[in-house]
Amino acid sequence: MNLKESKDSSTFELMHCSTGFWTEVLSMARRVINVIGSCAFAYLLTIAVLVHGAASAELRPGTLELDPSKTLIEFRLPGSLHTTHGTFKLERGTIIADLASGKAGGSIVVDARSGDTGIGARDNEMRESVLEAQRYPTITFEPRHATGQLGKDGQFQARLQGILTIHGAEHEIVVDVQGRLVGDNLVARTHLSVPYVEWGMKDPSVLFLTVAKKVDIDIATSGNVAWTGDSARSSH
Repeated sequence: MNLKESKDSSTFELMHCSTGFWTEVLSMARRVINVIGSCAFAYLLTIAVLVHGAASAELRPGTLELDPSKTLIEFRLPGSLHTTHGTFKLERGTIIADLASGKAGGSIVVDARSGDTGIGARDNEMRESVLEAQRYPTITFEPRHATGQLGKDGQFQARLQGILTIHGAEHEIVVDVQGRLVGDNLVARTHLSVPYVEWGMKDPSVLFLTVAKKVDIDIATSGNVAWTGDSARSSH
């Protein structure tokens, strides 16, 4: 093999490796997008009421019970070398909402000790130094106000305002929710960005290994709706 052929071969191998790397990155991106399309955290509850109201031409209050086994809470923390991916587990979630008045209530509880990125040392640092999960074992969201609209096909969009309690401090947040109601089953998704450093949590950056000061959270969940005073509800 002459010098030119050797150089061309090295270039081809480099391009092949680069292509493989970006293929893996795009695959991960698609997985995240699918998760978003498929978790607080359960800001979707309000939708339940909204959907039922549109379908029956009457806005009625309702209660949504989230299914932890059908809830995925995934977070992403960009860094100088790579992006950290991980998950949290939903303990329980109940939301009561009345879109006619805009009132909402209930509670969504996430286990702060369940944070998992697949690397033990990193997970321990996150739980012990950043979240201080032993002292603050849960992350909760309490909805206070809900608005939204429903399409004829059951697709909906909603906005939920409430209080997110994390690391022992309360923060008022507003999240947008999308999803679909089929019968009494609600499937929804939402996204939020948490400025954890601004909110008083430790910055895990070390020297030149820096990470973002905000963590992105994507939530996908499913649950069943019980309508208040709905004994004579018409079918969808």
